[in-house]
Amino acid sequence: MKMKIKSFVYLCFLFAIGWTSVAYAKLNIVATTSELGALAKEIGRDNVEVINIAKPTEDPHFVDAKPSFIVKLNKADMLIEGGLQLEIGWLPPLVASARNQKILPGNHGHLIVASTGIQVLEVPTSLDRAMGDVHPFGNPHFMLDPLNGEIVASHICDRLCQIDLANCDYYKENLKIFTKRLDQKLSEWQKAMEPFRGTKVVTYHKTFPYFAERFNLDVVGELEPKPGIPPSPTHINTLVPMMKNKGVKLIIIEEFRERKIPEFVAAQTGAKVVIIPIMVGGLKETNDYIALFDYIVKQIISALKS
Repeated sequence: MKMKIKSFVYLCFLFAIGWTSVAYAKLNIVATTSELGALAKEIGRDNVEVINIAKPTEDPHFVDAKPSFIVKLNKADMLIEGGLQLEIGWLPPLVASARNQKILPGNHGHLIVASTGIQVLEVPTSLDRAMGDVHPFGNPHFMLDPLNGEIVASHICDRLCQIDLANCDYYKENLKIFTKRLDQKLSEWQKAMEPFRGTKVVTYHKTFPYFAERFNLDVVGELEPKPGIPPSPTHINTLVPMMKNKGVKLIIIEEFRERKIPEFVAAQTGAKVVIIPIMVGGLKETNDYIALFDYIVKQIISALKS
């Protein structure tokens, strides 16, 4: 009889341990890019485990759809994608293969399309393949405006509250803390950038219109003749005199771009090349969303001052 009681107590103990581990299991969040993942971590903190698909040093338009991503998506409690067809070339087949009902399109509790509620720039009025790799719903690089980061963080908080109502106050407090920090930093960044208002810049790809609009830079051209089309001698021969005439001071390129053509154009025009990581973790100095903008603003101001 004593053995039966001991066995029963032991089983109850094991059940209690198992129930506790389930009750406090972290939510698995998969984000397509690291800046989205960084915001999920800001809001979820100790309650979430965040995995990013795209490397912070690669072009998010072109990600190698590895089979290992399917496993991660299969176990996801939430998927955060940018939207505006940024991931159109690689995400849909991964989601379909993962066979996870939670993250399928239409599941508003577990799938977040980050671009929802964003004031989208560069929405084309017509579409033609001759225009290059144009996104039909507008420019997808909206995360390079810090205020858009606040909107996305709010989406994440709302969805976490839907999935994990018991910890909703915790998520709301984390959102409040993050928003306050970001607002303070944005004020600092705008003040630091104000002396350079209206500075004319050229970029490699149409990656920076949101950043330029927020910080009052004037993007007058791109090294690509059309979105997604590599720079050509004909285009560069037209771009160089235009840059000279307009007094372009900066050429802004993403970290993953080739350097030869930007450096050639810089040598011809007197502009400076600024290499910018566009995702959290692209460099060791950019380990969270706020640190990313700290670094970008610092690099741009340093180049303009010199």
